[in-house]
Amino acid sequence: MTSAAPLPIPRAAGSLPFIGHALKMRDNLGFIDSLRDTREPLVEIVLQPGTRTIVVQDPALIHQMLKALAPTLDKGRLYDKLGQLLGDSVVTATGRPHVRKRRQLQPAFAHTEISRYVDIMRDEVTATVAGWELGRPLDVREAMVGLSLDMLAKTVFAGSLDDAVFRRLRSDLSVVMNGVGVRLMLPDWAERLPLPFNRRFDRARAGVRATVNTAVEELQSSGHDTGDMLSMLLRAVDEETGEPLTGHQICSEILTLAVAGTETTASVLSWALYELARNPDIEARVLAELDEVLGERPVALDDVTRLPYLNRVITETLRLHHPGWLVTRRTTEETRLGKWTLPAGTELAYCQHALHRDPERFPDPLRFDPDRWTDAAQEPPPGAFLPFGDGKHKCMGDRFARTEMVTAIATMLRSVRLELAEGQATRQVARLTVRPRALRMTVRARNRPRAGAGR
Repeated sequence: MTSAAPLPIPRAAGSLPFIGHALKMRDNLGFIDSLRDTREPLVEIVLQPGTRTIVVQDPALIHQMLKALAPTLDKGRLYDKLGQLLGDSVVTATGRPHVRKRRQLQPAFAHTEISRYVDIMRDEVTATVAGWELGRPLDVREAMVGLSLDMLAKTVFAGSLDDAVFRRLRSDLSVVMNGVGVRLMLPDWAERLPLPFNRRFDRARAGVRATVNTAVEELQSSGHDTGDMLSMLLRAVDEETGEPLTGHQICSEILTLAVAGTETTASVLSWALYELARNPDIEARVLAELDEVLGERPVALDDVTRLPYLNRVITETLRLHHPGWLVTRRTTEETRLGKWTLPAGTELAYCQHALHRDPERFPDPLRFDPDRWTDAAQEPPPGAFLPFGDGKHKCMGDRFARTEMVTAIATMLRSVRLELAEGQATRQVARLTVRPRALRMTVRARNRPRAGAGR
């Protein structure tokens, strides 16, 4: 009796000899989104000649991949590329090293630490908004990147970097994060070509690591505790050896916090402000909630859970404009995924952006509707909505990120109004994250009546 033939996995159209789907990936987000039209649970694409990449589109299979199969999967191509910048960090590690690194970083995201960060975040937002000129157009994406980096400076580095050094770090990080997103789509051999793009990436990567290493060395030699995440990592010890973390290990974790805490936060804040400007009725409901809950006082940590509508706005932004466009895993042994058997070395990927816009799970998916999250009974099934991933590699900074977003939006909305030109829409582009290609809005004064006025 012969065994049944393995189930075939269809390959996406447009693959060419030697370069696979490289040309299709020039519009990477559009290409990945288009795979949903096949209605296939698994679709093969070719990013690296000789390596199969299977895009998983069925939520149940994504859930299986992230939960049940997690112990047998490596992190895959995206994290190989991120490792070029981050080194061996909590984001790129797997297995026991990953668990150990999560424990080392966990104190940075404790309730007491986040409470202290809220005051810092709010002060940075207030200072940023004070620098905006009323009546002048604002590059919102760049402003949110700057704000995210400023908040990062005060929570991660505190007084560990002077302004000039931090501006250089900010510039180098921008080059590297763009470069990692592009390198994900290119064959490995393209990285070795003597092109200006590659030289610029290599210089910026070296600059980032040199800046952080210098900050680590200076803080170590001073013996001061500046109360930031960098000082916390200097106090941490390896739970297996009992030894302090090496400078290289600390640098890798700090870079992870820098990348995770700026690029994604800036993208989500930009999209949230865009949707609030496009939907004045939604913005009005957020402002009414802020007045009711806060009165005249500034937002504090305890308010984060007391602003349900603003939280739904953020959740809906994470659905419609999720910054993640391709998350990867890799099989380390023959693996059964649903009805399919995959050999070792198979690249797996899923796209949060496409997943969150599936009309089967989210009716009228392109409509920005925070009220779709009102009824908990209507929540999507496991694997269909993954704002912070899932399983053992779920983002450990999810509560920190939500707190940051609530604090930033609440503080900005009560200070100014951002206005879109009539009929203006912005295109999205996928690099390391999905972000607005260009988003310019005019800064207007917020003529807000005092809480309780007219009652």
